Amino acid sequence: MAERILLVEDDERLARLIAELLHSNGYEVQIASRGDTGLEQILQGSPDLVLLDVNLPGMDGFSVCRRVRSQYSGRIIMVTARGDDVDEVVGLELGADDYLAKPVNPRVLLARVAAVLRRPVRQARSSEKVRIGEMTVDPLRREARLDGKRLELRSAEFDLLWLLARRAGEVVSRQEIFRELRGLDYDGLDRSIDLRISRIRKALGHRAGRYIQTVRGRGYLLVREG
Repeated sequence: MAERILLVEDDERLARLIAELLHSNGYEVQIASRGDTGLEQILQGSPDLVLLDVNLPGMDGFSVCRRVRSQYSGRIIMVTARGDDVDEVVGLELGADDYLAKPVNPRVLLARVAAVLRRPVRQARSSEKVRIGEMTVDPLRREARLDGKRLELRSAEFDLLWLLARRAGEVVSRQEIFRELRGLDYDGLDRSIDLRISRIRKALGHRAGRYIQTVRGRGYLLVREG
């Protein structure tokens, strides 16, 4: 069965081109041209993935993302009008799983879509919890707990923590993280992984340094306690 994608984009020509590209690669695509109607379609149709433009009539993409995140467990890729770091950071903080900058490169779009849609399948391969000190990471419930208290993590942050937990005691490079979570090579400039690490540390509170270490020039390490 084809995976379902909702494209929320007000540029009719661009929406048509993206929809045709996705159709030709086996996806089922619906289009919404306004933010408010896109929000309704997300909540009613629960697509596998939403491609969500930032600048939309009716309701901007950030507002749509904020309002659906508590009820919609699928994936969201924000599409920004330019390579604006502020747009990218805000989108990720609101719970987007990834972002794309316009003009959209077809190969990059397909790679990002495929990588994001692979995440639930990849997580399901291992159902065993990982326990590290007082922290437990559960891939089935998609939650992490510290001293029994649930950590407030967004979907993309949990994916990164789960990757580090599976490889606790090893240094995981940015290149490996990008390939695993986004299906792309690290370009040396993207700071989204740093942002996710920062939010994980914030969730861990005063014990963040005890669990997550930055190894300069190499990557990140989740410390395995004895």
